[in-house]
Amino acid sequence: MGDVLAGFHAVWEFESDSVLIRYERGIRTPKLFQALGERRIPLSAVEDVSLTPGRRGTVVLRLRPRAGADPLMEAADGQLKEGSDPYRLVLPAERETLAEYYAQELKGLLTEAGSGPADRHLVAAPEAPLHFKAYDGKASFDGTSVQFRWSWTGASSAKWKAGDQSFPVAGLSGVEWRSPEVFDGHLRLINRSAGTTATAVQPDQDPAAVIFGLGYGPVHESLPFAAAVLAAVRTRGPVPAVPAAPARRDPADIAERIRHLGELHQAGLVTDEEFSSKKAELLAEL
Repeated sequence: MGDVLAGFHAVWEFESDSVLIRYERGIRTPKLFQALGERRIPLSAVEDVSLTPGRRGTVVLRLRPRAGADPLMEAADGQLKEGSDPYRLVLPAERETLAEYYAQELKGLLTEAGSGPADRHLVAAPEAPLHFKAYDGKASFDGTSVQFRWSWTGASSAKWKAGDQSFPVAGLSGVEWRSPEVFDGHLRLINRSAGTTATAVQPDQDPAAVIFGLGYGPVHESLPFAAAVLAAVRTRGPVPAVPAAPARRDPADIAERIRHLGELHQAGLVTDEEFSSKKAELLAEL
């Protein structure tokens, strides 16, 4: 097709086998769109196309992705608000005729692309490395493994005792993302060996989970993160990553951790043995 349709917050470029979506940057553009930047949606990943009336003199052109075709939507699991749906293009009502033309053209191409649940991801996941700050720690993903580094002011004693965590993609079977915009928002990694029993543990007590809160783990940071990890898990391998320099421990941070460790020891929350062992581990990182 090779045509372009510009709407609010995004521009769609129609090609013979895909739709290239370029999200605009701006104060009114949803932050998730800005984080995604650009996405190519193969028509083989699309189940249907619809055109419906929108609000305040607008129309909405929307693609409905096939189940399992897009790691971002699979991770979101229906939790995205309407305005943050990356498959919606909102247009002024005067462009309805043009939008209807493209909708019909796309529908004609979809009959050749296939339908029903996809057996693999067909839309590219956000690229690693990715990171975000949760309420009880920092999460990072380099394409091969996920690291959780606990915050000494927010993490539970269970997480502190377990220590900072590293999860190779090969050992994971899935990702559970609960939006920070609802109660009990969190990101949990499902270990292949633990299976579904892992979800019985409360996220704030689970070393395989980080919890969100007001201002922590926002959708535009934590959802692309979850999608990238999920894509790596599904393919049993790394997603493309930009080489990162080896992490170095800040001596001031180590000193702060030892100070907090001493406070927990004095409060009786850790034993003498745990105190000595953890202090030695921290000193060894200098």
